[in-house]
Amino acid sequence: MKTYIYDNPFVLENGQELKEVTIAYHTYGKLNSDKSNVVWVCHALTANSDVADWWDGLFGEGKLLDPNKYFIICANIIGSCYGSTGPGTPLSNKRPLLSSFPDLTVRDLVKAHQLLRAHLNIQSIALLIGASLGGQQALEWSIIEPERIEKLILVATNAYHSPYGRAFNESQRLAIEADQTFGTGISGGKKGLIAARSIAMLSYRSYEGYYLTQSEKNNDLPVSRWKAASYQRYQGEKLAKRFNAYSYYLLTQVMDSHDVGRNRGEIKDVLSGISAKTLVVGIRSDVLFPVNEQKLLAEFIPLASFIEIDSEYGHDGFLIETDSLNEIFSSFLEEELKPLKPVVKTKFKQHLTLN
Repeated sequence: MKTYIYDNPFVLENGQELKEVTIAYHTYGKLNSDKSNVVWVCHALTANSDVADWWDGLFGEGKLLDPNKYFIICANIIGSCYGSTGPGTPLSNKRPLLSSFPDLTVRDLVKAHQLLRAHLNIQSIALLIGASLGGQQALEWSIIEPERIEKLILVATNAYHSPYGRAFNESQRLAIEADQTFGTGISGGKKGLIAARSIAMLSYRSYEGYYLTQSEKNNDLPVSRWKAASYQRYQGEKLAKRFNAYSYYLLTQVMDSHDVGRNRGEIKDVLSGISAKTLVVGIRSDVLFPVNEQKLLAEFIPLASFIEIDSEYGHDGFLIETDSLNEIFSSFLEEELKPLKPVVKTKFKQHLTLN
């Protein structure tokens, strides 16, 4: 992991500022002579900048997005807890701001990406890719600097965060607020975070996915030992070991802020300004980012193709169905895709979430 420190005031969309920001990032591969092989990845809510770790079905030697061919960049978003400036970062007074950290928006996250791009002296991006909150960032960036983005892949994302999505996020924040240790120190709010993650899992997965993976042969077991119950607890505890409640709380608010039309005009007109050749991918069972949201993107982005994959995993399908994504992305990069291709069928398989 590398870091870039921008030691000037970083002015946020709401007018507040951070005196400086640190951006943690990973790079893989090397720039070619004309700097035309840049692939930039925007990550989702609780991921980090090591894309080869959490999206290894797509990135790595011998994979579709191979560092021997591409110069791949993934930056940890500000507000997170994986090296970039966030609620848990000791600032100039050596104390983290925790719940007093200023509100951020998706546009603020993109502004940090822009600073890093300038620092790395990269003028154009051959492929910008993101899913979920990462897709929201990629979409915003392609609106702010359309001339820099040649190709764009948007997976399980939207033009604005829905009331349903915001309701899920508010429920998670209420769970964190109910933990009386939230706000008392960097380790505060862990029990609330466990509950919040359990709530989130219901939006990341689907009825079919739970039925296939968490069904019981013997329903006489104590409730606490049922697969579905232990799975929810496991996922919450797993996240609480690697993430903090303050970043999680803040980043759910960032997702809620997403609206490409804010202070710009009609969403369809804003999307029409994207000049990148674009692939939009939806997941049929996704309840958090339903496919009608991706169809809207494809309808109004001028050079967009849309494809839908069939997966029992709901929103988490973007992390799991990498065989299908490899096939789809490969066709797009080789310019073989046509708009509204048929659904790609995929096989059910076991996987753990990392949304």
